[in-house]
Amino acid sequence: MGKQKIWAKDLLEVAGVPAIAIILGLVVGAVAMLWMGYNPVIGYQSLLRGIFGDAYSFGETIRSMTPLIFTGLAVAFAFRTGLFNIGVEGQFVLGMLAGALVGAAWPQLPWLLHVGLALGAGALAGALWAAVPGLLKGRFGVHEVITTIMLNYVSLILANYLIRNFFRVQEQEATANIAPSADLSIALLKQASGGARIHWGTVVALGLVVLVAFILYKTTLGFEFRAVGFNPHAAQYGGINVTKSLILSMLISGSIAGVGGAVEILGVFGRMAVSPILPGVGFDGIAVALIGNNNPFGVLFGSFLFGALKTGAIQMQYVTQVPYAIIRVVIAAIVFFVAIKELVRRILRLKRREV
Repeated sequence: MGKQKIWAKDLLEVAGVPAIAIILGLVVGAVAMLWMGYNPVIGYQSLLRGIFGDAYSFGETIRSMTPLIFTGLAVAFAFRTGLFNIGVEGQFVLGMLAGALVGAAWPQLPWLLHVGLALGAGALAGALWAAVPGLLKGRFGVHEVITTIMLNYVSLILANYLIRNFFRVQEQEATANIAPSADLSIALLKQASGGARIHWGTVVALGLVVLVAFILYKTTLGFEFRAVGFNPHAAQYGGINVTKSLILSMLISGSIAGVGGAVEILGVFGRMAVSPILPGVGFDGIAVALIGNNNPFGVLFGSFLFGALKTGAIQMQYVTQVPYAIIRVVIAAIVFFVAIKELVRRILRLKRREV
C-alpha cells in the first residue's frame, strides 16, 4: 500500500509539472493578447476550433505533430545516455534528402518494399551524420553540443548543393517527385478530411514510441544507456563500455531523426526543394523532449501539444487577427516553466510537505 502511495505521488508530479507549465504558458499568452488589444477568450476559442473544429483541422494537427514525435524521440534517446543531440535538425534534413532520392527511384517496386527502402535510407543518412559527433565525443571527448549545432548548417548547405548540382529536375531547384510506390499519404482519409495531409508516417512514429520505450526500459542495452547517462564513471567501473554506448546512442538517435525526415517527404511534400533555412522541427523536438521529461510517451504528449498549438494558431490568426507570434510566446513560456520544474515541483509539494 505504501509503495502504491509513493507511486501515485511520483505520477502526480510527473503529470503535474507540464500541466502547470501549460496553464501558466496560456496565462502568459492571454496577458500578451490583452496587452496588444485582443480578447484572449475569443482568441483561445478560435485556437481550439483550429485544432478540433472539423476533420480537416484535426487531421492537420496529427500531421503537424508527426515529425515532432521523431525529433522529440531522437533528442530524448540521446539525452538518456547523457548526450545533448542538438544536431537532430541536420540529421532530419539529410533524412529528407535520402528519402526523396530513394523515393523517386525504382518506381516499379512494390509499395511496402519501396517505402521500407526509403525509410531505411533516411535512417542510414541520419545515423551517419550523427556518427561524426558521436565518434568525436566517444573517442576524444569533444562536446556534442558544439559539433552537432555546427553540423546542422553544414547539412543544409550540403543538401542544397547536392540538389542544385546533381539531383535537380530541369530548371527547378528540387528533386524529382517521389514515385506512387513510395507514397505514404492515405487517399481515403485525405478525401474524408477535406484535404488534411494524413499519412502512414504517423503509424510509424507511434510504433517507434513503443520500440524506443521497450529498448530503454526493457533491454540490457537500454539499461546500459541509462546507466551511462546517470553516471558514466560508475557505469565504466561496472563494466559498461561507455565509449561504445555514447557512439551507439548517437547512431540510434540520428537514425530516428533521419526516418522522420524521410517520412515528411514521403507523406507530405513528395519531393525536397532547396531551402534557405532549416525546417525547425529538430529544434522544436528539443522542447518536445523537455516537456515530455525525455520519456517516449511523454514525447508523444509534447508533440501533440506543439502540433495542436501550431495548427490552431493559423485559425486563430485568420479569425481574430491575433498574430501567430503569440503562440510562439505561449510555447516559449511553457518551455520556460518546464525548465524551472524544480520550482513547480515545490509548488506541488506545499500541501504535502512532511514535517
